[in-house]
Amino acid sequence: MTESTAADVRMSAPDLPRRRFSVVRSRSRSLRPWYKITPLVVGLSIVLFLVLVAVFAPWIAPHDPLKQDLTHILQPPSAQHWLGTDNLGRDVLSRLIWGTRVDLRVGFLAVLIPFVFGTVVGAIAGYFGGIVDAIVMRVVDVFFAFPFYVLVIALVYVLGTGERAIYLAIATVSWVSYCKIVRGEVLVARQQDYVVAARLGGLSHGRIIGGHIIRNVISQAIVYAMSDIVLDILAIVTLGYLGLGIQPPTPDWGSMIVDGQEFITSEWWLSTVPGIAVVFTGLGLSLTGDGLAELLAPERRR
Repeated sequence: MTESTAADVRMSAPDLPRRRFSVVRSRSRSLRPWYKITPLVVGLSIVLFLVLVAVFAPWIAPHDPLKQDLTHILQPPSAQHWLGTDNLGRDVLSRLIWGTRVDLRVGFLAVLIPFVFGTVVGAIAGYFGGIVDAIVMRVVDVFFAFPFYVLVIALVYVLGTGERAIYLAIATVSWVSYCKIVRGEVLVARQQDYVVAARLGGLSHGRIIGGHIIRNVISQAIVYAMSDIVLDILAIVTLGYLGLGIQPPTPDWGSMIVDGQEFITSEWWLSTVPGIAVVFTGLGLSLTGDGLAELLAPERRR
């Protein structure tokens, strides 16, 4: 090495850490915080609004959603009944507000159960592989062979109508999606250096899966859960439309759509308003899922 080359190396060496730091700093500046991701902010605002409506339904509902007034049936929107009354004289706005509580509660709980179960089973199958993975994936393939609504409707027929039957029916069918997502992520994660180091360090399988792997692969399952809540709410509405969902007189968006469909040409708001509520909820959850996908994208964490 010549003296001039050595001098160049000595002159440039101190600049390497500084240059690397500047690259990292410029990357971090390019990452927008969560409150600057428009879909996430809009979606969370809609979801928060719906949650507040559901929580404070007893205080903001102007009337008893179950009270019938047969002398004022099918009344148009007025100062006393902002969205009119249905064919039994019940206040539509009050039933819509209470229906928000019922549908959101069932939708979120119907996602929570399969999310937890599917994540655990998928992580175990992906981590251990072999016969465990083969058995789990054959069970998953059986569930995927049947349409979602066919299985849910069949299970509701077997289990009976009501909230508990809906929880169990949707959870029994939906866990396979989370299992497949997490399994695929774990198959990649188990080859990473941090998992190999944990194994060499003598950590137990349970600690490696729960403390190291799941927290690094769970983001895809969380993003999927947002869209899955939309599907579950639509399933609840569909079951209510078929008479298999939340049983009357409990207010539910699906049953409200069914009750108002025969008056669609005259009292259009009876079916249209709960339909708009379903679309509005789906929009909020979909935007939240899109925002979370952008926030948790791998390139943002590099």
